Amino acid sequence: MQAARGMTEPHTEERALRSRVLLLLLFAYIFNFIDRNIIGVLAVPIREEFNLSDTALSHLGVAFGIFYATIAIPIAWAADRKSRVNIIAGAVALWSLFTAVCGVVQSYTQLVIARMGVAVGEAGGIAPSYSLISDYFPREKRSRALAFYSLGIPIGSALGVFFGGWLAAELSWRSAFVIVGLLGLPAALLIKLLIPEPERGRFDAPVGKAESPSAREVFGALSGTPSFWLLSFGAASGSILGYGLIFWLPSFFNRSFGLAIQDVGWFYGSIVLVGGALGTWLGGWLGDRIGPSRPGGYALIPAVCFIITAPTFALGLFAPNLWVGWLLFTAGQMLALAWLGPVITAVQHIVLPSMRATASASFLFINNLIGIAFGIYFLGWLSDAMKAAHGADSLKFSILYGLVFYLLAAVFYLFAARRLRADIKS
Repeated sequence: MQAARGMTEPHTEERALRSRVLLLLLFAYIFNFIDRNIIGVLAVPIREEFNLSDTALSHLGVAFGIFYATIAIPIAWAADRKSRVNIIAGAVALWSLFTAVCGVVQSYTQLVIARMGVAVGEAGGIAPSYSLISDYFPREKRSRALAFYSLGIPIGSALGVFFGGWLAAELSWRSAFVIVGLLGLPAALLIKLLIPEPERGRFDAPVGKAESPSAREVFGALSGTPSFWLLSFGAASGSILGYGLIFWLPSFFNRSFGLAIQDVGWFYGSIVLVGGALGTWLGGWLGDRIGPSRPGGYALIPAVCFIITAPTFALGLFAPNLWVGWLLFTAGQMLALAWLGPVITAVQHIVLPSMRATASASFLFINNLIGIAFGIYFLGWLSDAMKAAHGADSLKFSILYGLVFYLLAAVFYLFAARRLRADIKS
C-alpha cells in the first residue's frame, strides 16, 4: 500500500495542495530575486552618489556572495532535520527587512553591510524549497515543478530591474529599496500559514537509512559523487556570467546605448522576463522528457545551450541598434537559463531524500560563491583594467571576454552527462 500511494495519481485535493505550495514558493522566490537583483539597475545612481569605480561597486556582489554561500549550508543542514516551512518563512521575512534597510543607509559601507543581511536571509530560502518541492512532486514531474519554481529567477529579476529603474527615476534609489523590501513581508506569513510540512522522501524508494544523516555523512556522500562536482562547477561557471550580467548589463545599456535609468528598466527587464521565462520552462520540459530515461540528458541540455549562448550574447554586444540587440539578448537569456530545471533536478536525484537540503545548499555554495562573489567582481575589475585600451567601451569588452565562462560551463556539463546514470539514486 505504501508503494502504491507514492505511485498512484494524486486525488484532486492533493493536486490543489501541490499547486498552492508551488505558487506560494514561487511568490517568495520572485521577491528573493527582486531584492537580490534590483541592485543592478540601482547601481547606476549608487555609483554616482558615492563616486565609485566599477571595482569598488562590485564589492556589493563580493560581500553578498560570500555571506550567502557561507550561511546557506548550516541553514540547510537544519532544514534536513527541522521544519523547512518555518525556515523558509523566517528567511523571507529577514531578507525583506534588510532590503528595506538598504534604503536608509548613510554610507557605502553601511550599504554593503545591509546587503550582507539580505544575503543571510536569502540563504535560508532556496535549498529548503528545493527539498520541499521534491517531497510534493514525484520523480517524473520534478524537473517541471522545479523549473516552474525557478521562474522566480527571470520574473523576480525582471521586476527588480523594471521597478528599480522606475522607482529610482520617480522617487530615489533609496525609496526603491524600502518599497520592494516591505512588499515582500506578506509572503513570509502566507508560507507559514498555508504550507504544511510533508513527509520526507514520500515519493522515493527507501534507500539507506531513514533517519537524518550527520554532516560528515552528507559530505562524504557528495565527495564520492563525481557528477555533483561537475554539475556544481558547471553551474558556477555559467553563473559567473549569469550574475555578472544581471549586475552589469544595466550599466552597459546606460553607457553604450545611452539609455536613461527608467528606459533601462523596461528594456532590460523585458529581456530578462521574456527570455528567462521561456528558457527556464523549456529546460524543465526537456528535462522531464529526456532525463528519466536518459539521465545524462539533465547535463547535456545545458551543455548544448551554453555553447550557443556565448556567440549569441557576443553578437548582442555589438548590435547595430536597440531592437536587434533586444532580440539577441533575449535569445541569449533564454539559452542561459535553460540549465535550471534539469540541473537542479539532477542534484535532487543523486542524494538520498534526507540529504537533499544540505546537498542543494552545497551546490548553491559553489554556485553563488563563484558566480556572485567572483562574477560581479571580475567583470567590474576587468572593465576598470581595460579603460586605457577601450575607454567608454571597457565594460562592453569586459563582458565580451567574460563569455568564455559559458564555454567552460559547457565542458563541465559534458563530463557530467557521462557520469549521471551511475550516480543517480534509484
